Amino acid sequence: MVRNILVALFLASSSLATSVCAANRNTQARDNLGNILKTYVLQNRAKKVIFPSQPYLVSYNLDDRRRTLNVQLSPSFAAQDFTASSVRFYYKRLAKALPRPYNKYKLTIMAGGLPIEQLVAGSKCEKGMPNAWGKTEYEGAPWVMNDSRPYFVSHGLFDRHLSLWASHGRYYDGKKDRWKWQRPNLFGTTEDLFTQTIVIPYLIPMLENAGAVVFTPRERDWQKNEVIVDNGGRGYVEDSGKETWKTAQENGFAYHAGTYRDGENPFTQGTARAVKATKKVDVSWASYQPNIPQGGKYAVYVSYQSLKNSVSDAQYIVMHKGQRTVFKVNQQMGGGTWVYLGTFDFDRGNNEFNRVVVTNSSSESGVVTTDAVRFGGGMGNIERGGSCSGMPRCLEGARYSAQWAGAPYSVYSSKNGSDDYGDDINVRSNMTNWLAGGSTYVPTLEGKKVPIELSLAVHSDAGYTTVNDSIIGSLAICTTSFNDGRLNSGVSRMVSHDFADSLLTGLQRDISGKYRKWTRRYLWDRNYSETRKPEVPSAIIETMSHQNFADMRRGLDPNFRFTLARSLYKTILRFVNGNHSVPSVVQPLPVSNFRIERNSSGGLRLSWIAEKDEQEPTAVPTSYIVYTSEDGMGFDNGTVVYTSSFDFEAKKGVNYCFKVTALNRGGESFPSETLAAYLSKSAHAKDILVVDGFSRLSGPAVVDDYSRQGFDLGSDIGVSYGLTAGWNGRQQCFDKSRAGSEGEGSLGYCGDELAGRFIMGNNRDGSVCHVKDIAMSGAYNVVGCSLEALDNNLVKLDHYNLVDIAFGLQRNDGHSLVVYKTFSETLQSKLRSYAKSGGRILVSGAYVGSDMTQPHERSFMSDVLKTTFTGTDTNAGNNMVDGLGLSFDIIRQINDRHFAATSVDRIAACDGRSFAAMRYQDGSTAGVAYDGTDYKSFVMGYPYECINNVRTRQQVMKGLLGFLLK
Repeated sequence: MVRNILVALFLASSSLATSVCAANRNTQARDNLGNILKTYVLQNRAKKVIFPSQPYLVSYNLDDRRRTLNVQLSPSFAAQDFTASSVRFYYKRLAKALPRPYNKYKLTIMAGGLPIEQLVAGSKCEKGMPNAWGKTEYEGAPWVMNDSRPYFVSHGLFDRHLSLWASHGRYYDGKKDRWKWQRPNLFGTTEDLFTQTIVIPYLIPMLENAGAVVFTPRERDWQKNEVIVDNGGRGYVEDSGKETWKTAQENGFAYHAGTYRDGENPFTQGTARAVKATKKVDVSWASYQPNIPQGGKYAVYVSYQSLKNSVSDAQYIVMHKGQRTVFKVNQQMGGGTWVYLGTFDFDRGNNEFNRVVVTNSSSESGVVTTDAVRFGGGMGNIERGGSCSGMPRCLEGARYSAQWAGAPYSVYSSKNGSDDYGDDINVRSNMTNWLAGGSTYVPTLEGKKVPIELSLAVHSDAGYTTVNDSIIGSLAICTTSFNDGRLNSGVSRMVSHDFADSLLTGLQRDISGKYRKWTRRYLWDRNYSETRKPEVPSAIIETMSHQNFADMRRGLDPNFRFTLARSLYKTILRFVNGNHSVPSVVQPLPVSNFRIERNSSGGLRLSWIAEKDEQEPTAVPTSYIVYTSEDGMGFDNGTVVYTSSFDFEAKKGVNYCFKVTALNRGGESFPSETLAAYLSKSAHAKDILVVDGFSRLSGPAVVDDYSRQGFDLGSDIGVSYGLTAGWNGRQQCFDKSRAGSEGEGSLGYCGDELAGRFIMGNNRDGSVCHVKDIAMSGAYNVVGCSLEALDNNLVKLDHYNLVDIAFGLQRNDGHSLVVYKTFSETLQSKLRSYAKSGGRILVSGAYVGSDMTQPHERSFMSDVLKTTFTGTDTNAGNNMVDGLGLSFDIIRQINDRHFAATSVDRIAACDGRSFAAMRYQDGSTAGVAYDGTDYKSFVMGYPYECINNVRTRQQVMKGLLGFLLK
């Protein structure tokens, strides 16, 4: 028995020793796991893969209980084009590299926010994910595709077709016999205008940057001019190659001067042309060359006929300021209406560098047709009650755009023209169904066969409160109890409920995450036209309350509108892709800290920093696009680069402009500011840095005290992101006690004096004219940088003989959601050091003095810039400036071409060697020069860019440089 006990003890001790050894080995393996994974990343690369930069291990998560290992790798690993084969390779090599027991765990390799198996183009999500469409899937060519894009969106919304609109618009009230808005004048705007400021500059571009084709029943182009070139008319030229152009078998568009009566269809009054498609080089073509009345941005719309043998890849070439962008249009759908290609910069006048060409080049057998081409949104031309609206078409209701687009009368009028208000509500959905009819998603309706699969109406009427400082928030609406709860395709209408719910969830998460609390109100399942009539999943999103001051204080800020629109885009992305069981990648945020410098090889180096989206792990850039414009030509179609810098071989004596976007599988970000550069042909050229110091985007001046509340547009109308069409008139009633009421005398009531006016804000290219004017003034090498790059010590001032800071309308206004500043403390310190080293400083801006309110800031102004602030001038009539032997006017009235300095600073010299070098017409000082023996400076209390005459502006710059660099 003792023997048996000894044997048992021996076996137990051996087992314990074995367990201890195994535990020790596991502990060692766990401790060494990080090094193993780092080595794995360094040593493994699939065939034909070239990394833009060496990938690295970001983190890993080991769960012994679940027996899982999750490995997170850097974005550069996600930049490769994954295939099923390469995915297997990486997992196989990872398992081989891992010690036991981890090689038997469930392994997940993450990059760019997704498992790498989901980064394969065409991959599907894990089984069990909801898929509303089931096997219903459109697999044909997109309606419109930009064939010149240097990238492919595999995990965004490519080949997805969406219908989206901003609410309401100007309409004809037959009972009152006048044109009017559909919603009340409040807080400087009206819902008819305000929602466009979310949809047009933000939401539609985000969706299109994700690869989607977006239809909107209201005119989208904020352009008053419209030029139409029709086949057989002025500006139209055709040439037949091997195949000959002929008159198409169906009626086409025809334009006539004057107005169009109710029921008159321009797409039944003319003809179209047709030619047999060819795969050979001897192509036939038709050219549409407009006479552009004013240079600027114009939307381009084409029209054609959809025939039984139409091709799906008709080639359109848009020539814009000498650049060439190619589109493929699927003419098997959407014939007999206006089809949007894109918005482009065109020069004034009539020349071959600004036109549209359609060819019969195709990869298919069939026919190419062509009708009219339209440039610009134009003015409303539908006559109602004996008159037109007198407004740009984009501000009218969708009823009138639908008629201009060739829709049948039944689509835009249900009561024989007697109720335009009701017609306008219904036409938004009717247009969606008319286009989508006969497609995969609306198979039983007759229509244009465009595979629209979702519709969204963007409103801002989420309710009101008499509690002045309380946020209303967002409300969503859907309709599920109609047509037995089914859509045309047989899909349950409950999918619209899911969509509406997702919109609210997304808005509350994204806005609260960025700007603190945002309220989720209700999800209404009710009978509304815009959610009942569409035969595809649909929702109304009441983004906020335009009746509520607290909501509009945020809503009028462009930074807030970007966040709101990005939330809607992300929800649409996930909802659409989720209903097809495919993974989604969110497009990146815009890059920051953009700067240009001369490189060691005599060219230019462009650099920037990727912005991290704290809420979206997939919104990581895997590459970037650099867009280039040369000597005033249009921007090219971009060059893809895989690192955050780019060396450019610049030609001497050429003005260049650059902008950068971030890119990933989900699409493209918004662009950076535009910076310019110029390299002189002279070997002895001096180096000048131009700083784009105007980054401000803001709402109008805020009034909020114990009795008054609202927005003072007269004091400061704010700064929009580029052009805006959102203002209706200045607020007239600020009485807090009148909150919640409507009409004259109600809180927020405003006038109509700005209705129909487009107003330019920050185009983010203010420093470009500085570079161009400096280049024309003598032998100078000039490069640009952003203000934040300078503030973040990414640019060295001592490399430059002169620094020119263009502040534009930059200032800390006290009400913007983002804080802006002219001279930050960092910049003050840098300029002090630069001045001590003998640098030359040029500063201009509307708030260079008034933005410096603290004692130490005033000391900087007097010590370094040798100037003091003496007051602001808001008299727009005081627009003449004398100085440098010149007399010139500056832009002080708001307009649609350039931002206006509605307020400028009066400044004064404060040093024995500083003096008033420029004066406003009232005699006050507009510019102060310091002619020191140690350094020199020149400060202007208005934006240099606002000098109205280009030739005079160039003379001013030459004089400034002559003084500063003498």
